[in-house]
Order: sequence, then structure tokens, then C-alpha cells
Amino acid sequence: MLQQISGSELVLMKIIWKNGGSALYSYIMEELEKEDNVWKKNTVLTLLSRLCTKKYLKTDKIGRRNEYIALVTEQEYQTAQTCNFVDKIYEGNVKGLVSTLLQQDIISADELKEIERFWEESNG
Repeated sequence: MLQQISGSELVLMKIIWKNGGSALYSYIMEELEKEDNVWKKNTVLTLLSRLCTKKYLKTDKIGRRNEYIALVTEQEYQTAQTCNFVDKIYEGNVKGLVSTLLQQDIISADELKEIERFWEESNG
């Protein structure tokens, strides 16, 4: 089971995932600046260190630079978070989740049919 990560840690993971699953510290800082994040160097290093401790990342030294490599794919993270959400909010009842999505117009009947077709094709 994957440990929970903070919103700030997720920002860093998304940068790394978007870059193919690995990124140098300098690249991460450049991407943060593009997104108008003004985190200090020590903040970013602390967050990256926590992600390593939580087994989301590992580091490889390239000369004097650190490359951060994702140990968890974005899809694995999304799957774990979705399962956690369904368990916590709907006590594992996926039908309850889908019912809420339909009742609140978060998902349309057409989208549900598309999901059903996808399900049939992937299991057929």
C-alpha cells in the first residue's frame, strides 16, 4: 500500500512523471518556476527527500548532480488513490460512487455507456 503524499509532494511527482519518470533537480526547479512556484531550495530538497523515504523516488548521482527517478508510476498512484477514496468514502461500494457521479451530473449517461463499451472490449 502506498503511503499518502502531500499536495506539494504531488506537484513534484507530476513534474517527474511528465518528464518520463526521471528528472534532474535543476529541471524540477525550472518547471516549478514556470508554474510560478517560488519554493526555496531547502523546501524542494526536503520534499524530494520525503518522497525518497516514502519509496516514491530514488536518487542517482550523475557527477555532482542528483537525478530523481520515480519508483511509482502515475497510473499506480492514481489507482491506489482511487481505491483508497472508494474504501474511505463509499466503504468499497463502487456502485455508490457511480450513482453519485450520475446523480450530480459529474458523468453523463453517454460517458457511462462509453465506459461500459471500454469495459466490454477490455474484458472480451
